[in-house]
Amino acid sequence: MILDKIAKRIKKELLRPIETASIVNLVDSIVLFGYYARASDIHIQPKEDLILVRYRIDGITHNLFEVPKNFQEEIISRIKILTGLRSDEHFSAQDGRFRFYLENEDSYFDVRVSIMPTYYGENAVLRLLVGSTCKFKLEDLGFSERDFAVLKKSISKPYGMILSTGPTGSGKTTLLYTILNLLNTEKVHIITIEDPIEYAIGGLTQIQVNPQTNLTFGKGLKAILRQDPNIIMVGEIRDQETAEIAVNASLTGHLLLSTLHTNDAPSAIVRLIELDIEPYLISSTVNVIIGQRLVRKICPSCKKEKKLTENEINSLKELLPERTANKLNNDVIIYWGEGCKNCNNSGYLGRTGIYEVLTLNEEIKDLILKRSSSYVLKEAALRNGMTTMLEDGILKVLSGITTIEEILRVIHE
Repeated sequence: MILDKIAKRIKKELLRPIETASIVNLVDSIVLFGYYARASDIHIQPKEDLILVRYRIDGITHNLFEVPKNFQEEIISRIKILTGLRSDEHFSAQDGRFRFYLENEDSYFDVRVSIMPTYYGENAVLRLLVGSTCKFKLEDLGFSERDFAVLKKSISKPYGMILSTGPTGSGKTTLLYTILNLLNTEKVHIITIEDPIEYAIGGLTQIQVNPQTNLTFGKGLKAILRQDPNIIMVGEIRDQETAEIAVNASLTGHLLLSTLHTNDAPSAIVRLIELDIEPYLISSTVNVIIGQRLVRKICPSCKKEKKLTENEINSLKELLPERTANKLNNDVIIYWGEGCKNCNNSGYLGRTGIYEVLTLNEEIKDLILKRSSSYVLKEAALRNGMTTMLEDGILKVLSGITTIEEILRVIHE
C-alpha cells in the first residue's frame, strides 16, 4: 500500500542523524502522505521535546509521526523556502503557498501555509488544496430530494442571494464552488472575491482580498459591480458594509452567493438584521439559506448492522419532528463501521453533508418584517417543510450512510 511505503520513507529519514538526513525528502514525504491519506490539513506542531506531525482526515486530527526536536528548524526552513517566506524571521506570523508536483504523475496541487510563533517554536499548518472541490456535482453533496429541488430552483433565478451558513470546516466553500461550476458558462460573467482564493477555476474572474492595499470584501464588492458581472461570489459577509453592498447588488439584478458564520439557517436572517440590513430588504433579496455540517460516512469495507435500543429510540424521538420520529421503531436496522485497513481502523471513510434549506415564503417574510427571533423563524420553516440538520442527519443514519454518534458529535445536541 502506498501509504505504508511513504510512512517507511519518513521513518527512515527520522532515524538518520540530522547532518545526513534529507530534509527535502522528509518534507516532500510528509506532504505526499497527506495527499494519499486524503488529509485536508497537515499540522507540524512543536512540543517541549519533539515535533508532532498531525493530519486532519475527514475532519478529525490524527497524531501520526513524532519527529526529533532537532529537526524542527530544518523542517520549518524548508517550508519557508518552498513558500518564499522570510527564513530569518521567527517571531511573526507568516502566510504563503506553494505548488506541489506529484511523483510520476503529470499533476500537482497547491499547498497553503500558515506559520505562527509559539512557546516551543514555530508551528506550521499546511492546507492541501487538492482541487477535488472543483469537480463535485450538486448531486454528490448529499442533499435530500426536497432540498435538492429547492436549491436547483433558487440557483436558476437570475438575481437574489444564496447564503450558506455554518462554522469553519462545514463545507460552505465546497458548496459555493460547486454551484459556481454549475453556473459557469460563456453566457455569464462570474466574479469572486475571496480570502483566500482556495481553488482556481477556469472561466471565472477571481479576486484575492488584500487589507494592505485596502482591498476588503466591502471595497472589492463595490468595485466588482462596475465590472459588469452577472453572478458574484463573496467569500464571507463579515460586516455591515459588505452586507449592504451585497443586498443592493441582489436588488439590482445580480445573483450573489456568500457565506455567514451562524449555527443554522434561520439565525442567518437574524444576523443580517444585526448588521443593520432592513428586514424588507432581506425578504426581497434572499432566495435561499443553506445551513450545513459535514459528517463522516461509514466505511463500506467494514460496515456492520445493529439495532437501536429502546432508550436510544426514545431519546431520538424527543429531538425529532413527528414525521421522522415515526420512522423509528424496534425493527429499525442501522449501521456502524467496525474498522479496517481501508479506513485506518476508524470505521469511517469520506464525508457527506447534512443540511437545512430555508426558503422565504409569505409567512416567513411577514415574520422577518416583524423582526422575529430565530426560534420563531425556525418553527415557521418546519411547518412549511424544512428539514433540520439533525433530522436530515438521522434520515442519513436510517439510510446506512453515517452513524448516530457522528450526527450528535457534529450537531452537539
